[in-house]
Amino acid sequence: MLTKRIIPCLDIKNGRTVKGINFLNLRDAGDPVELAKFYSENGADELVFLDISATEERRKTLAELVLKVAETINIPFTVGGGISSVEDVETLLNNGADKVSINSSAVKNPQLINDLASKFGSQCIVVAIDAKQIDGHWKVHLVGGKVPTELDLFAWAKEVEQRGAGEILFTSMDHDGTKNGFANKALAKLSTELNIPIIASGGAGTIQHFSDAFIEGKADAALAASVFHFKEIAVDDLKKELKIQGVPVRL
Repeated sequence: MLTKRIIPCLDIKNGRTVKGINFLNLRDAGDPVELAKFYSENGADELVFLDISATEERRKTLAELVLKVAETINIPFTVGGGISSVEDVETLLNNGADKVSINSSAVKNPQLINDLASKFGSQCIVVAIDAKQIDGHWKVHLVGGKVPTELDLFAWAKEVEQRGAGEILFTSMDHDGTKNGFANKALAKLSTELNIPIIASGGAGTIQHFSDAFIEGKADAALAASVFHFKEIAVDDLKKELKIQGVPVRL
């Protein structure tokens, strides 16, 4: 059985980390490179950087950041946020990103998934899907969960796989930020219906939540932000506990 991955997620704005991160032993907790180094040395399997800035300078700032991160850490990392063209992806991969994550741009232009997968290979294309339940049906949402679409989560995930995505990062907007656990029923359905890895996101609050996402939700990886950033859970402690519970992890 493949080992399950633990993935801290860093939100980046204008080249800085946001979310009031309080690491005492870092010279600069707002420096994504410092944080990346900390996580890579303390058990994280991968990292995700989500660029939430909307400035004109964004592409240049992000490309420079990716280069610095790539020079500093030895675990795979994914970059997402505002990626909408082959050129965007080319720049990020050339600067050392291992994977890119696309979200709204894939919904607006599904052909982009095919284009990226054929040019760069499925292994580096992650499609992020934000969804929430409306009248009992999981619907895909855009713009960080603010804009609903008519797309069904499971149908869209299947299409994404068929178009060549290598992984799906599924965030439940119903669970995100609640710290009450992941959307395990939806995760299990995705994991059962699809053949590509599913990364669970939204709802992490305790070690047990991660265990449930892997065992009940059948997820391949679990992503979280604040529980790691605020030191509520240390990645290496989490992995030791998962191991005890019989979840295969890399220690």
